[in-house]
Amino acid sequence: MAVSDWFRPPRYLLALFLVLTLAPASGLVWLGWRMLALDRALARQQLQNRLEGAGDLIAAELDRELGALEGTLPALVTRGSEALERDGAVVVALGRNGLDRRAGSTLLFVPDAAPDADPSSTIWSAAEADEFQHGRYERAIAEFRLLAQSDDVRVRAGALVRMARNLRKADRTAEALQAYRDLAALGDVSVGGEPAALIGRQARCALLNDLGRLDESRAEAASLTTDLEGGRWPIDRSAFLFQWQQARRWTGVDDTTASLSSPRIANRLALATAIDGLYREWRDTARAPGGWHGRRSIWVNERPVLVIWRTVDDRLLGFAAAPRYIGDAWSHIWRDRRALVTLTDADGHRVFEGGPPGLGPSVVRTQPDTGLPWTLRVASAEPDQELAALAGRRALLLAGLGLTAFLVLGGSYFVARAVQRELAIVRLQSDFVAAVSHEFRTPLTSMRHLTDLLLTKPAIGDERRRTYYEVMAREIDRLHHFVETLLDFGRMEAGVERYQFEPIDAAPFVSAVVDEFRREIAAGSHPIETNAEEGRAVVRGDREALARALRNLLDNAAKYSPAAAPIHVTLNREGRRVAIGVHDRGPGIPASEQKLIFQKFVRGAASQAAGIKGTGVGLTMVQQIVKDHGGDVRLRSDAAGSSFIILLPDAVEHDT
Repeated sequence: MAVSDWFRPPRYLLALFLVLTLAPASGLVWLGWRMLALDRALARQQLQNRLEGAGDLIAAELDRELGALEGTLPALVTRGSEALERDGAVVVALGRNGLDRRAGSTLLFVPDAAPDADPSSTIWSAAEADEFQHGRYERAIAEFRLLAQSDDVRVRAGALVRMARNLRKADRTAEALQAYRDLAALGDVSVGGEPAALIGRQARCALLNDLGRLDESRAEAASLTTDLEGGRWPIDRSAFLFQWQQARRWTGVDDTTASLSSPRIANRLALATAIDGLYREWRDTARAPGGWHGRRSIWVNERPVLVIWRTVDDRLLGFAAAPRYIGDAWSHIWRDRRALVTLTDADGHRVFEGGPPGLGPSVVRTQPDTGLPWTLRVASAEPDQELAALAGRRALLLAGLGLTAFLVLGGSYFVARAVQRELAIVRLQSDFVAAVSHEFRTPLTSMRHLTDLLLTKPAIGDERRRTYYEVMAREIDRLHHFVETLLDFGRMEAGVERYQFEPIDAAPFVSAVVDEFRREIAAGSHPIETNAEEGRAVVRGDREALARALRNLLDNAAKYSPAAAPIHVTLNREGRRVAIGVHDRGPGIPASEQKLIFQKFVRGAASQAAGIKGTGVGLTMVQQIVKDHGGDVRLRSDAAGSSFIILLPDAVEHDT
């Protein structure tokens, strides 16, 4: 058999290779799925165990809170609490004759509203005989009017009711309306078991409605409805419902069923009904034996109400709360344990639900087990997060092959990007070294040439010798300035530059820097025009550093502007900042380079093409100096030239 035949295996070897490859792979996949299934079961069991513990802790904490609330009922009913009114709860103290004290939410009606005793009926007998037996309404009106002047407020109230009735029969409706108004002014005085103010206002509404004065009737009825819904008078349930429904009809709203279903009225009605029922139970339970206390959740008018009570001396202290109170007062108990809680009363009505029921596991604690007035259901508030580890492992298994390819491609991309970036940095550094070498070589060459002339030709005249010395001095200053610039740049890069801050009058400072620059050779062919806004502008900064930044901008303007083109320097204010601008007539900077031009070693393509000297660190230094002074540099550039504007905080404005 030829050696080449070994490289052409028969098909059964290919099938065997596939079997040997796929079988372990399939086994690994099966084992992986089995591991995930076991891990899923373990994770759910751990979550279930956590919920079991959380359910016990929440039940115990709720029991403690309810016990503490029961213990503080005497204090709550005495001093009240803003949370009671806000969260829809009420605390009452009930005596044998009904309500003694209330704190918290409004009660629409009260248990056993005990009216004051009415005056003896003999007071009215003569006048009522004239009214009912003889039909002498005018005489009855006169008799009731005399009684309405009695010192006994109860007699006045009863007389006003009867006088107004006779005035209506005598068609003296205007006087009847006034009589009802006088009756309403007597306030809570009892007339036939109801407050005089309520009877008077209700009667005015009815009379106005009968007279067809509907706008006035509706206005009176609306005011009456507001007072009834605010619990203005201590009346019983039947009186409240009758008066309230009548007032609603007079306001033009006849759908009392819908009105009773509104959350505000329904909650108040449920609280009042719960307190009324608690009082009746206390009254009928063998006169409430000492130490009678308890807690329950009841369903009232299709509303769940939590009721807690205890007896103290000869009074019953009761507490009633809507579901909102449970959420506001105790939600921290299950929120701290990352749980969702649902509370259900004995009849299966859902009292409170802390959130939408999830699909994860839950635990239930029944009323007999906990002693709470509800059945407690606890679920995880974050089942997805708690099972996130399982999803992560499954995703890892399914994405294994893709991850390998991603790592290779991603690694290649980042390596290429890093290499490209390093090459760019090396190229910039190489350009910088070449530029620095050129900057050094030019003055050194001039100085060497002049030195050779001075050494080899001793007969040079004094005038020419002085000229040579002046040229050498300028070149030395140029080298000194360049070296100082590089040293300053190095200190800035290392973060060790130190500034001597002082107040600087901007106008003289800019003029001094411009005058100094005019004397330099680089600015000789460019007139420099300055334009300063009127008014004193003061900045706080390092004089030498800011001068260096402004000179760099002037030097750039001179290098890039055409010969004899003017350079404009401006000084003005922009809001609370001082703006120092340098404007040239150069070729401009393309928009694509404007964000890069302030980076170190970066020089524009136009400057390199034109062979303009530079190191690429000047604008970097300008930006760093201005930034260290709390300002920034703005660049505007187009084909007509470039403007570099230094913006510094106005020290005068800042101090003010």
